[in-house]
Parts: sequence; C-alpha cells; structure tokens
Amino acid sequence: MMTSSPVDVLVVGAGGFIGGHLVADLLAQGKSVRAVDVKPLDEWFQLHGDAQSHSADVSLLEAAGAVTEGAREVYMLAADMGGMGFIENNKALCMLSVLTSTHMLQAARRFDVERYFYSSSACVYAADKQTVTAVTALKETDAYPAMPEDGYGWEKLFSERMCRHFSEDFGLLTRVARYHNVYGPDGTWTGGREKAPAAVCRKVAEAVISGKHEVEIWGDGEQTRSFMYIDDCVRGSQMILASDVEEPLNLGSAELVSINQLYSVVEDIAGIKCTRRYDLSAPQGVRGRNADNTMIREKLGWEPSIKLTDGLAQTYAWIYDQVKRAGG
Repeated sequence: MMTSSPVDVLVVGAGGFIGGHLVADLLAQGKSVRAVDVKPLDEWFQLHGDAQSHSADVSLLEAAGAVTEGAREVYMLAADMGGMGFIENNKALCMLSVLTSTHMLQAARRFDVERYFYSSSACVYAADKQTVTAVTALKETDAYPAMPEDGYGWEKLFSERMCRHFSEDFGLLTRVARYHNVYGPDGTWTGGREKAPAAVCRKVAEAVISGKHEVEIWGDGEQTRSFMYIDDCVRGSQMILASDVEEPLNLGSAELVSINQLYSVVEDIAGIKCTRRYDLSAPQGVRGRNADNTMIREKLGWEPSIKLTDGLAQTYAWIYDQVKRAGG
C-alpha cells in the first residue's frame, strides 16, 4: 500500500542506474527517501532497505499523485530510454515518457513540492551543431533553434519547457540538468539499452574471458563524446536542485574522447589489445558532442572532474564480474 507519510525526498526512477546511486547518497546524508520505479522491486539495480520503496506507474496521473503526496523535494529521473541503439529504434516509446514528465509536474504542483529536479539530456541539443568529431563544446543556448534528437530529445526538450512554465505560471520551483552520458557500476550493461561505456566494458570483458581478442565497434569509432562518472552526476544533481539557477544547466564532463579512444582506455585497464571490426551500418548518433561547462563553473563554482580512466576502472571491474557471473 502506498504511504503518504512525509519524506524529505522522492526519487522517481529509483530502480534505474542513476536513481539507485542517488537514493544511496541521500540516505547516507540521513534524509528520508521515498523511492519509486515502474519496474518490479526485484528488477531494481539497487534496493535500499532504509528507503520507502514502491513499484508504481507514474505515467498515470493518479499514481503520480499517490507517490508525490508528502514529499518535500522531488528528483524526476524516470524515462523510457537507453543507449543509441535503443533510442534510434524506439522513438514512440521515448516520446511517451512525456506522460510521466507531465503527470509528475502536475502532482508536484498539487502537493506543494518545495523543489523539483528534472533530468534532461544532451540529446536536446541542435543536430547541426554536432556534425564533426572536433566539435565545439555545447553551450546551454545551443538547444535553440530546436533540432534535438528525434523522439527522445524532443520529449526532453518539451519537458524542460513544461518545467519552465510550471515555474512561471504556478510558482513551482524547478531545476533542470542536461546529463551528458552518465556511466558507472550498478547499471545496464547488456540487453540493448546499455550506453557506450558499459557496452565497451562488456565487450572487452567478454574478449578477456573468452580469449578471443576481437570486438565490434559501431561506426568508424571516430565519433566523439564526453562521459561523466556517476559520482559526479549524483553530486551535481543535488547542487543544481539546491541552487538558484533557473535555466537548464549542462551536467557532464568536458573530457572529450573518440569511441576508439574509449576502447583503448578499457583495453589498457583489462591488459589486452583487441582486433577491431567496424559496423558502419549500426546506430551512431551525432558525430561529436561535448559539454561546455562555463555556466556551471560560473554559477556553482564546480564542474564534474572525475577522470575517465578512474571511472572506467571502477566500471570495468564491476561489469567484468557481471559477465563472469553470467557465464562469459
């Protein structure tokens, strides 16, 4: 049965990768947390005994209200999403997350939530600013004129606007972070929804375990990205919610690498070199994407700083164990 007893924080999407880490950190600070996800509890990446944990479909307005009542702050992380292979082939499912985004805003307004955090994405940025590998880092203003990632990016950009207008029209205090490629342990690493760092770690771990030192890379491997370790994401999200910054902020590392370089880093961690096969027909996304962190440095005096090599070492060790446990 859903409880409406007061809590400091509601985390929606708590059964997912980022949500699980965020709940753990909030609990460690001594905060009371209600954790909600559409997945059954036994499918959550992390289940914390000290949190009020519920399986609920908050794309339904009634369920959104039931989980929000009594919460002082809300982190809205829930979305139907995955890596590029998923979002390019499931545009309608990604767009349907608008129901979750909208109903949670309505519930937050109804129950007088004090602060509301929305996790947006770098996929909101205009495609014509991401056409080369040596990409100019994306400033927050580069989301307009609008030309976001089809499906997933459009939903995120629309929901950003909803947050803005709920703030302007109804006085709901909203904060928005545009996540850039979050990675780390205790997340999706196989099955088609995993993102590039997890996929790379899995492929290299499989090569180590099987002894067949060969990997398949989507595209030519020269496409560029930045990748933010989960600890920076959790810290930055809380800083943004607590801030007085009303406009969306980039939350991502500015350490730009190619996918080929990403493979090389993981190979070095694993202690092997692999033969690379390139699938030029596979989903690749934009040619280059990086975060311009000027605004977050100016506004918060901070930016994500965990080095890719350090974060990948932790991620690879965890994914290697998962692959080994699954039989290689």
